[in-house]
Amino acid sequence: MFKAVSMEADRHAIRRQRQVLLFLFLLCMSKAGSEPKRFSVAEEMKSGSFVGNVVKALELEMGELSKRGARVAFKEDKQYLQLNRETWDLFTKEKLDREELCGPTDSCVLPFQILLENPFQIFLAELLVRDINDHSPMFLDNEMLLKILESSPPGKTIRLDGAQDLDAGSNSLQNYTISPNSHFQVQIRARNDGRKYPELVLSKALDREELPEIRLTLTAIDGGSPPRSGSTQIRVLVVDVNDNIPEFERQNYEVRIPENCPPGTLVMEVHATDLDKGNNGEIFYAFSDASEDTRKTFKIHRSSGEISLIKTVDFETTQYYEIDIEATDGGGLSGKCTVLIHVIDLNDNLPKLIMSSFTNPIPENSPETVVAVFRVSDLDSGENGKVVCSIQNDLPFALKPSVEDFYTLVTEGTLDRENRAEYNITVTVMDLGSPRLKSEHNLTVLISDVNDNSPVFTQRTYRLYVQENNSPALHIGSVSASDRDSEINAKVTYSLLPPETEDLPLFSYISINSDNGHLYVLRSLDHEAIQAFQFTVRAVDGGSPSLSSEVLVHIMVEDENDNSPFVLYPLQNGTTPCNDLVPRTAEPGYLVAKVVAVDRDWGQNSWLSYQLLKTTDPGLFTLWAHNGEVRTARPISDRDAIKQKLLVIVKDYGQPPLSTEVTLNVLLVNGFSEPYMQFPDANKEEVQTDSLTFHLLISLASVSCLFLFSIIMFIAIHLWQRKKDASHGTFDPNCPFPGHFVEVSGTGTLSQNFQYEVCLTSGSETNEFKFLKPIIPRVPAQENRSVFERKTLHS
Repeated sequence: MFKAVSMEADRHAIRRQRQVLLFLFLLCMSKAGSEPKRFSVAEEMKSGSFVGNVVKALELEMGELSKRGARVAFKEDKQYLQLNRETWDLFTKEKLDREELCGPTDSCVLPFQILLENPFQIFLAELLVRDINDHSPMFLDNEMLLKILESSPPGKTIRLDGAQDLDAGSNSLQNYTISPNSHFQVQIRARNDGRKYPELVLSKALDREELPEIRLTLTAIDGGSPPRSGSTQIRVLVVDVNDNIPEFERQNYEVRIPENCPPGTLVMEVHATDLDKGNNGEIFYAFSDASEDTRKTFKIHRSSGEISLIKTVDFETTQYYEIDIEATDGGGLSGKCTVLIHVIDLNDNLPKLIMSSFTNPIPENSPETVVAVFRVSDLDSGENGKVVCSIQNDLPFALKPSVEDFYTLVTEGTLDRENRAEYNITVTVMDLGSPRLKSEHNLTVLISDVNDNSPVFTQRTYRLYVQENNSPALHIGSVSASDRDSEINAKVTYSLLPPETEDLPLFSYISINSDNGHLYVLRSLDHEAIQAFQFTVRAVDGGSPSLSSEVLVHIMVEDENDNSPFVLYPLQNGTTPCNDLVPRTAEPGYLVAKVVAVDRDWGQNSWLSYQLLKTTDPGLFTLWAHNGEVRTARPISDRDAIKQKLLVIVKDYGQPPLSTEVTLNVLLVNGFSEPYMQFPDANKEEVQTDSLTFHLLISLASVSCLFLFSIIMFIAIHLWQRKKDASHGTFDPNCPFPGHFVEVSGTGTLSQNFQYEVCLTSGSETNEFKFLKPIIPRVPAQENRSVFERKTLHS
């Protein structure tokens, strides 16, 4: 037990030693910047005007300021300057009015501090607001009325109400002038507070009978460049002799009043006497040369001389008032006195806490960290303005005093978030006045988590499927990972890792949404080019340093029936046509040719079937549907055309199926010894036929009407001739033989078999026909062009 007590005492001593060392460090750092740095700016400069550079003023490096987190703090809550954190220049935050900030004080200095947070250090600074000549001297009254006895000797002085100038220093009121005249001059006097006022000096005796009234212009001039001025009119009434002037009991009165007195409070009473009788002995009191603020704060009874408050006085605003009182009798003579009113301070202001910096939350593994820097102030003076601070005793935090009423709130030892994640700290600020006033400020300090957990994927590997010919930017699936940490440490972002080899341009195929792990295919995939690929996705949390994990994703590209069958034989590339030769002696089942085709698709999409779509002779050839073999279906006869054209369609089994057509040219030959070039080139003839088609159509269109008319006339004549022969019971002597029918097979351009009626002349040995006409009922109208081929029978 004794050993445990000893160890506890040692830990307590070490902790106290650390506190002392930290306090000495902060004190030394603060004293390093104890000499105020002076900045200046002219008043009325627009917002954003340059004031100075903090780096040059503090003689520090710019990078050091960025790391240490510099900021500017003024004594009051209101901030007059702003700090650019890139250039570390100071700029005005608003337009500054020296008269509003400092009143009539010559030097307007606003103290502020430059705070460096890590490590904590304070530099004292001052902002001098330079006065500019932006106010003209102004008299309170547009006209002054003076009554002067005509018996007044030369040299007599009359004190005048001076002008008010809100500027200070050389820009304030400097001189008075009076309009040229023969009776008066003006001289300048100075008050105890430095203000200047004019006195009117009589330089020549007055004569009321000669000049009962004199008008003068009094001009006040300041010292600005260029100077400003203001003027008022003086009306001098010359009166008869009044022997005695009002005299106050004392030339100087002094009184003290506490601040916060209510309006209407009697301050004091002044009294003056006049030995004259009647109107000349009647006295009236008034303020002389009083400022506007004085006239708004106090009033004097015209007959009794009682001075009372119009509004409440505040020690923090004005500590004393100096007022000149003038007593004037009925004859126009006057006397003056001065009243000095001191305002007594009361403890009527609560102490304030102004936060300069507050770090929240605090990492749980950061010992002896500066949590907050704040300044305390009290507008009262003396003991009323002295302030002390305190916090609760049962917290792992301590308050450290610094310079210029600054305090720092620091941690004591390492904090444990798992034990306690939040602290509510009450800072009590109390003054030493009587009675003591205090204010309390609550700070909530959060303890942040340390990033000690990596993201974990929901699956060990992912397998995703996508149909080829997909639309770009298609969402194909997602990966997901979770992190046991909290807040930013648990925020997971996803990214694709570059492939180990550069064979696959991964980033042109796949994209991932970094926020939710959605995977997208960036472009259309082709199963025939790539069937599957894989890549790695990395999940990174938002901690610092960040932790990560990886997972493998397999992408399977599914096939789609997007490729038509491709014919390898016969070639269909427009070169010299390939003619398959078949001997006329070939037996049924003879292998004529084999159509060879392939399909780039896979599976059922690549299975092919063959179908004979069109042939010159439908019964001559057969096509095997599964292997594309073309064989003879029957023996070849002499009536079969030499040139046989077969149109084959190759179709796959996809959904929907795709197909390709191919043409086979077959030549029927008597033997393979015949030269191949003797056979007509079927394709070449087809090309020639196609080139003549257009011309034939034009020819057929032009003669179709004539041809139809000829046929009708021919049939009519033929019927008439038969009727005539039947009536005579004999044949035409020119045609002694009955009609016969000749069948002509459809070859060449003829696609069907036709029958013609032939009538031979008596000289049939010449092998000439008398006429040749088709039997009308068996000839379709669209095949009338076969009549033009009758000449082929001559061969």
